[in-house]
Amino acid sequence: MRALPNILSSLRIVGAIGLLFCDVTSVVFWGIYLACGISDMADGWLARKFDCATKTGALLDSVADICFVACCGLKLLPVFELPLWLWIWAGVIVVIKIANQVLALLMSGKCSFPHTIANKVTGFLLFIAVPMTFWSIIPLAIVAVVATFAAVQEGYFIRGCQSAK
Repeated sequence: MRALPNILSSLRIVGAIGLLFCDVTSVVFWGIYLACGISDMADGWLARKFDCATKTGALLDSVADICFVACCGLKLLPVFELPLWLWIWAGVIVVIKIANQVLALLMSGKCSFPHTIANKVTGFLLFIAVPMTFWSIIPLAIVAVVATFAAVQEGYFIRGCQSAK
């Protein structure tokens, strides 16, 4: 039972890669998408519930999150007709997050992926906003606001000004 959170994170990586081989209009794609999203919420909760949270597990969760977002982006971004301002905004968020990792490497010699409440809220909102983007970009704009705050806050935590929750 103690390995279950890491198994879920590992399966999310496999599922994310599986998305690359699915048509975005298929039930299979959205079934895998749903399973990956639920596993993202479940793995951390299970790790805390069974008192088996580890740094390795947190890193695996972060890697699984990055794989899931990247694979979804590769499949869905070509389908969505997003305005230039939203692309630029997303680029700024990515630059901030990369700068955070460079800062972490310079300060401590390793990457840092703080599991802050803002990062968790961003992930959840992104998960539910993506399907809504077929009808409106407003949900993604809301996610961009929260993601910007989360990225800036992440840099604050990496600098050691406060510990992440």
